[in-house]
Amino acid sequence: MEKILNIDLEALGLHASLVGGNILLALVAMYLTRVWLMRGLKYAVRKTTSSWDDALFDAGFFRALSWLVPVVIVHLGSSAYDELNEDLGNIMRIAVQMALVLAVLRIIGKVLDATLIIYRSLERAKAHPIKGYIQLAKILVNMTGVILLISILIQKSPIYLLSGLGAMTAVLMLIFKDTLLSLVASMQITTQKLIRVGDWIEVASYKADGDVVDVALHTITVQNWDKTLVTIPTSQLINDGFKNWRGMSDSGGRRIKRHLLFDMRSVRFLETDELESLKKVQLLGPYLEERLGQIQSWNEQNEVDLDNVVNGRRLTNLGCFREYLQRYLEKHPMIHKPGSMTFLVRQLQPSDKGIGIELYVFTRDTRWVNYEGIQADIFDHILAVVGTFDLRLFQSPTDASLERGLSEMASENLK
Repeated sequence: MEKILNIDLEALGLHASLVGGNILLALVAMYLTRVWLMRGLKYAVRKTTSSWDDALFDAGFFRALSWLVPVVIVHLGSSAYDELNEDLGNIMRIAVQMALVLAVLRIIGKVLDATLIIYRSLERAKAHPIKGYIQLAKILVNMTGVILLISILIQKSPIYLLSGLGAMTAVLMLIFKDTLLSLVASMQITTQKLIRVGDWIEVASYKADGDVVDVALHTITVQNWDKTLVTIPTSQLINDGFKNWRGMSDSGGRRIKRHLLFDMRSVRFLETDELESLKKVQLLGPYLEERLGQIQSWNEQNEVDLDNVVNGRRLTNLGCFREYLQRYLEKHPMIHKPGSMTFLVRQLQPSDKGIGIELYVFTRDTRWVNYEGIQADIFDHILAVVGTFDLRLFQSPTDASLERGLSEMASENLK
């Protein structure tokens, strides 16, 4: 009996030593692979000319792969656990199988992350974002992993679990309702090229006005011009609608639609000496020569009595100013010429604030800062030349103007 007991104790000690050695070996292997091997791999990856291995390393693929080493070592020593204790062997076998599934899930996830990194380096990435599809693939992979983990834990075939999913379809549809809606919206956005990374969009309901920085399955992230970030649900973006300025950027022209209001009492016919003075304006000279000839010919043919200004045809200061603006903008190097894009210098409906002259043209530079500079330069010039045509701009009276007017009236009364 003592001999048998000694043998059992010796065997038990041997198996315990094997189990301890197996665990120690697994820990050492994990340390070597996750620390030293990773350093060597990082050095080797950075030395290669290809980009795919850099993407795999940056995504954490090799670090995820290193988890397989300790799992495999524990699996190879599983017989020692069975010899030490049958229940312990079963527990370790289940734990190893679950760890293996988790490691594989992590590896697949890192491969998908690396795929996204590589794809984003391509030119077509902005036009066809795939982050939503990558996220959907991760969801499907993780769902499969959960089924496998549960089947390992309860020691049943995965088919046993899948057979009960039919009855849970309604519940699953309710749980993944937002995901399904986002998937449909994401497919619409991608296939119809509605939104790309880098597009300038406006979504009034979410107070979003800026560049798209990320297009994912569930959300689209917009960085506003004040650098704040707005996250918009993909499905809501399709339902609520949005404005995309990509068409403006792609066309190469950005619209200027701005008007100036003139005092209607300053609009009048031009006298001969004023016309002679305006002929010296290079942009207006040829126009006035031609136009005055046409007017004189028409007046003579119709025997117009020019002693009364109401009779016949005459040029007005506002009409000449409008023609000047037309020719000035046609010669402007940063404005699209008539015919290529809409080009209008038009008169607006008179109102209680005067009569408006509106510019409706497109700049050649669509960049915001440059566009604002071009627009400002044009209107600076217009404001400076208004006096040449003896026109007055409308401006609401201020305290200073009212005070000056009252002071002038008082001075007149004293006289």
